[in-house]
Amino acid sequence: MIITKTIKSSTNLAKAHSLRHSQVLLSQSKPQKSQKQQQPATDVTTTTTPTTPVEAFMPRKYQEEIFIRAQSSNIIAALDTGSGKTYISVLLIKWIVLQPHVRGKVVVFLVPKVALVEQQAAFITSQTPLRVRKFHGRLDLELSDRANWKAAFEGADVVVMTAQIFLNVLTHSHWSIDRVSLIIFDECHHTRKNHAYNGIMREYFQVDPAERPKIFGMTASPIWNPKDAEGSLQTLERNLDATVIAVREHVSELLENSPRPVELIKEYYPPPDHYLYLNPNLWDTLSHFRSDDVDIPWDKLLMKYHVTRNSLGPYCADLFIYHDLRPRISQILYQIETTWKEQLGDPLALYDEENYGIAPMDVDGAVNMSKPPVPVDLEQIDAILTDFQPWFDSSPPSHSSSLSLSRSSSSPPTPTSTVLSSTSMVPTSHQLPTLQSAVPITVPLAWCSPKVKALTEVLLEYYTSTFHGIVFVEQRQVAACLAKILGNVPELRGKIRCGELVGHGGGHGSGRHNGGSGSVRGKAAVSVRADVKGMGLARQQDTVRMFREGELNLLIATSVAEEGLDFPACDLVIRFDPLHHMVGYVQSRGRARTKSSSFVIMVQAGHTAHLSRYTMFQSSEPELKRVYQTREGPTRPTSPDISSDSEEGELEEDDPEDLAVRERYIVPSTGAVLTYGSAIGLINYLCSLIPHDAYTPPPMPKYSGDYAAVLELPASLPLPIDKLVYRGPPRNSKREAKRAVAFLAVKTLHKLDVFDDYLLPITGSKGRSEYDADGRRLMDVSSIPEALDVRVREPWTLGPRLRMHVITIDDIDAAGLVTGTELPALELMTEGHTISLRCTDELVFDADEELEKLRMLEEYTKAGIWFCVTGRPIILPLTCFVVPLTEHNCIDFEAMQRVIDEPHGTYDWTGVTEADYDRLMVMNSNQYGRALILHNIRKDLTARSVPPPGSREATHATYEDYFVERWTRKNREAFVPTDCPLIEVHSLPRRPSGLYRPMRRQLDVDAFRAHTVPIGSIVPQGACRRTHFSESVYRAFCFLPRICRRATDLYRAREARFQLGLPPIADDLLIEGSALPTTNAKWNNQRLETLGDSVLKLITTVHVMNKYPHRHEGQLSQLRQSSVSNRTLLARAKEIGLERFLTSEGHNVHVWRYTIPEGEDMWSHMLNSCHTVQRSFPRRSLQDCMEATLGAAFLTGGIEMALHTGGALGVSVGSTIPWSVRFSREPESSPVPPLFLELQAVMGYEFHRGELLVEAVTHPSFAASSGASYQRMEFLGDAVIDLVVMRQLFQRFPDATSGQLSAARSRAVCGPTLASIAVRRLGLHKHLLINNAELSTAINRHVPLLEMLMPEDVIVKGWKYDPPKALSDVLESLIGAVLIDSAYNFERTAAVVEVVMSDILDVLTTNLPRDPVSELMVWAATAGCKRIAFQQVQSNVELRRNDSVSVIVHDVVVVGPITATNLSLSKGLAAERARNLLSDPSFEMNLARLCNCGKAIPDRPSQSEDSMESADEETPNLTDETEEGFATLAKQKLDEDYTPAENEEVDADDTEDVEEAGTEVNGDAMEE
Repeated sequence: MIITKTIKSSTNLAKAHSLRHSQVLLSQSKPQKSQKQQQPATDVTTTTTPTTPVEAFMPRKYQEEIFIRAQSSNIIAALDTGSGKTYISVLLIKWIVLQPHVRGKVVVFLVPKVALVEQQAAFITSQTPLRVRKFHGRLDLELSDRANWKAAFEGADVVVMTAQIFLNVLTHSHWSIDRVSLIIFDECHHTRKNHAYNGIMREYFQVDPAERPKIFGMTASPIWNPKDAEGSLQTLERNLDATVIAVREHVSELLENSPRPVELIKEYYPPPDHYLYLNPNLWDTLSHFRSDDVDIPWDKLLMKYHVTRNSLGPYCADLFIYHDLRPRISQILYQIETTWKEQLGDPLALYDEENYGIAPMDVDGAVNMSKPPVPVDLEQIDAILTDFQPWFDSSPPSHSSSLSLSRSSSSPPTPTSTVLSSTSMVPTSHQLPTLQSAVPITVPLAWCSPKVKALTEVLLEYYTSTFHGIVFVEQRQVAACLAKILGNVPELRGKIRCGELVGHGGGHGSGRHNGGSGSVRGKAAVSVRADVKGMGLARQQDTVRMFREGELNLLIATSVAEEGLDFPACDLVIRFDPLHHMVGYVQSRGRARTKSSSFVIMVQAGHTAHLSRYTMFQSSEPELKRVYQTREGPTRPTSPDISSDSEEGELEEDDPEDLAVRERYIVPSTGAVLTYGSAIGLINYLCSLIPHDAYTPPPMPKYSGDYAAVLELPASLPLPIDKLVYRGPPRNSKREAKRAVAFLAVKTLHKLDVFDDYLLPITGSKGRSEYDADGRRLMDVSSIPEALDVRVREPWTLGPRLRMHVITIDDIDAAGLVTGTELPALELMTEGHTISLRCTDELVFDADEELEKLRMLEEYTKAGIWFCVTGRPIILPLTCFVVPLTEHNCIDFEAMQRVIDEPHGTYDWTGVTEADYDRLMVMNSNQYGRALILHNIRKDLTARSVPPPGSREATHATYEDYFVERWTRKNREAFVPTDCPLIEVHSLPRRPSGLYRPMRRQLDVDAFRAHTVPIGSIVPQGACRRTHFSESVYRAFCFLPRICRRATDLYRAREARFQLGLPPIADDLLIEGSALPTTNAKWNNQRLETLGDSVLKLITTVHVMNKYPHRHEGQLSQLRQSSVSNRTLLARAKEIGLERFLTSEGHNVHVWRYTIPEGEDMWSHMLNSCHTVQRSFPRRSLQDCMEATLGAAFLTGGIEMALHTGGALGVSVGSTIPWSVRFSREPESSPVPPLFLELQAVMGYEFHRGELLVEAVTHPSFAASSGASYQRMEFLGDAVIDLVVMRQLFQRFPDATSGQLSAARSRAVCGPTLASIAVRRLGLHKHLLINNAELSTAINRHVPLLEMLMPEDVIVKGWKYDPPKALSDVLESLIGAVLIDSAYNFERTAAVVEVVMSDILDVLTTNLPRDPVSELMVWAATAGCKRIAFQQVQSNVELRRNDSVSVIVHDVVVVGPITATNLSLSKGLAAERARNLLSDPSFEMNLARLCNCGKAIPDRPSQSEDSMESADEETPNLTDETEEGFATLAKQKLDEDYTPAENEEVDADDTEDVEEAGTEVNGDAMEE
């Protein structure tokens, strides 16, 4: 029963101060429970004065003090909870309504939460005779009802509402600030940042100061930041145009009426790893049946499970899981049954779902009407929940557990326990149990966490028969579980009567289940929001009432109970979870406001951070209060300047003579002329370019009026509303009037940049514009040849100054490297060795011996390269030299001289000991040119010894016989001495490849090779010469190609960075970005080019969207194309000279390339040194490297570095200033309509500007009445999704080729895939704003099909589906809206994309089956058939368009014609069937019988450069509808699929056999 009290107020109050002598309430009375009017969106209630009298009292003196000060100025009353702030506001209301100047105005009482609307309205009603109206609920759908809003405000003296609603009222001009006499802000400390309170005050400051209402703020905690108390106060005062005050004269009375509780700290132990509890428990049992067949967010549940377990223990964690899953399973089972019943009633619907889009020949027509099977996992989960029900639910078993699908009920099953699903139903007070802890068993503390045990101890210590307490927690599921179990803990049974109190959560009264009719078709994979959190308003009110009346004596509450709600003074308040801010500390402590109250802070033992934060709050509070208690006089903040909005587009003066008033509009920059005669055509041209789908009529301009025409432009144009309608001047003819208004429109649209300075809506077409998006002219690239001959930067030269570099192998200085350039320091790892290079000093020779020394360096180096690298002599002079070093890293000329004197070594083995084993390089005279490493001297064996059984030589009687046969040649006898021991040697593999792997691409194969046992053999010692190369030197020679290649790459990368002004892109990425496919390296720039293409697409999209805010999607697409086309990239690359830094050389150095060009000698080269070298590569390489460089920058430093790089490369990015600075979002937030609150939750993103979300879901057909459509955002979102998906693929599949990455991306970023995500993951079809019946019907037809599609099916079979484009468009626009709303924070937006697309990304791989058309082409190319083609035909001549496809093989129609919803689908279905039939041996027209082409196309494609053409010139007329075109496209696809394996890269290990055969001849030549 609700007890209400009222006061008999005097009706003849002549002066405000007479209120001091009137009898008023001694304390705040309990608010009455009003009857809520049932309205669909807005709860507008009139509260009248109750008739039951209440006890009256004289106001306290401190209340009078604040009230008097509030009359003279705007103030913020900073008083503790329970001190009667609301009563002061009532005094102020009574005073203000008596003032003569406020007639016709209302008092607005604002609260931050819905529950407070009822409470404060009831209190004001009980204390005054005024007409009080309250507003709460879902208002946005009713905002257009201006008449009722006006009537509601005019019929009230006081309106009580949530702040957001009042802000909406002001925004839509239903009421205005100047018609308000007093605004009261309850809990006014929220007036900060983007809170609605602040939005209201911004409107307040726009009003003339003389018309502004009085402001009265109420709070117990005016300071948010205790570290800057003065700053916090000043911010609050500035935002509220008021001064914070406190009681000064009657402090003792205030303290007497609002005493502080005793504050205590209760420590508890951390949760243990194991409990004495059920084994296995519920979660462990359920985890075995996690499946995608049942749409349950297991990961989210797991996270909440662990939070609950750590806080409350294992029983509560299972309790949460049980009550979350039970209604989910019930709803899924109901939907399965409902779907089956609907299909029984409409067999055609089943046929459409299963066979839509399939060719008639693939449909068998059989309709299976049997009951749908329940997924096994779903059945198991339901059985498990039923088994565990006695532990967690005392209600009778639910019908859903039967799994019979035979219920006759027409309504969905109602969960029997809704404590954790508070908004699924809103029970009345008699439906609520007196005790909400409805667990059916006693809960021992052994099943609970130490934290719950400590809570139990506190409750037992403070329990009395009149006990009232509140426990504050952070999360709703913790509140629900704790409220359920505390009454059943043995130690608390009979003492604690517990209930939960949490916020509204997902939106009160949102109706998000829409009747629960179960109309959604599909299998078990349906989205069920059975775990909607929060409490409805009615339940909140009932819980508070039960607590006041003693039915409950303990509340488990979230922050909703911290402020505002009127509770009885509590004996005990406990902070179960940590404090996070000063406001929470003050507000929650304020609930303990009796003299004997206690405030307990629970802190985990050893958690010093939480304890320190509490201590800081406690110690700083007196000082914080002192800041505003000692203030002298109010300081009124200065109002901001009021800006006046000027009107644009003033009309011309009337003139009766049409010709006399005609104008010419000339664009000064270009000379383009607009005339009356061209204006109408320009308007038509602009409208014709507006994109539209098949369900939207082509946008057309509308003219009305006769002699003064009105022009209405299509709403699809992204223009302000006032720029969509133009009113022309009067004219003497209708035609002239139409021309005049069109002229005016074009003129204005040019100023808005809708038309460019050439008075064209777009510039150029198909990427062939002469200008980029910024209007910068592009150079003419038509004269650039397909193959470029360029001078590329090269460090290898011999200048007048030589540099010494030290080669270090595994931290040992091995040799020196001399060249004329100071090489960058480098480090690389290869074959398990760490190699580094550093420049030490300049090398200077005496002038008279310089040339001789250089020749020594050259001869020595040539010998080493011949032995260790090429196996063949070097003719041309070298540009770098490897030299031996002394211990002081000086050139060891003596060692060099020994090699020069005896280049092939010596037969003198004197001094060779075991210490030389595995270190000494030797050469067999029978195999010149092949280096060997001495492993062992076998003094026990000679050439006449008998080989042991099983050895290679065992096929001969003696080693001598074996050697003679192996080494004898036609022109040379084998030299096999028999008077010397044999030696064991290992082959020293040559390394004629400069191939290395950057550090980020290191593979395990390197470590494996380092431990591979080298190939060994046995030879006569006397037949071998030992060379004079030391071990460290020959190792340096072995790695020389890789050192030179790495040094070249680094040199070019750093030269490019310096000369082009690039940001600090990672060296390895910049090197990879400039490595052309001609290098034959596995890590060329093609992968980065694919990524960079997506980067370029996004940064250009963002730029053109913001540079041209009034251009529609079609115009923006052309602008972007003009900036990202290959022609533009080629032009920009040539302008900056990018070709100078590209690497096109192959890694193979069998022919040593680091030489002086032919025709030059060493001396002339030194005098005219040049750091360039002539190279040749396709011109297409330039545009590829532009994109690859952007990709490298993006991987290094994200979007910000990509912008800097784009600026350096000349790309149209607008500016290198970060997006967050250039496009910072508006500080004022705007509300998100409740229709989209659930959508925000699923996305994991809350919009700052609600209008962006509305625009993102507005189809052009709807935009005509509501403003902008989603088209521009869709244009942006497409680029965002493209880059996010490509980055995921790039990082997840480091070995995937460019073609594989592109193919995988195309599967993820395509219409069917995005449509399935839009429907299945986000339910966007429910939010999409459409005003087109045909489109709505098409969407409704596809929704069940898309809901049933699993991610794997979407990726593999998505081509078979053709959902309306609007479904994929709205997803893209939603992502675009997130990017804009987040101030263009790409990473935050990418996180949303990854969440939304997680199901698809998880199954996306680079080894996907080809689409049917590609599969047919590749299969035909492999088979060698060149006479296949598609043929388009008309299924209905009256349609006048091709809609069917056949497959023709050798002039025979093998398949078709097949008709589908579009040609692309028809072609896919035809190709799939043709592939199956042509490969079927039993088919009479299989390929083997039809084709006589022979094997014309090789299995392994050619890697010639001839195929590398400019993308702008790529045979635009090539089509698969001709045999030649089909064959050419097939070969291209086959080429794309071919990827050289790692072992196909040229390396020494792969060429050993070739070398052995070839080096003997070279050795003979050198020996001679």
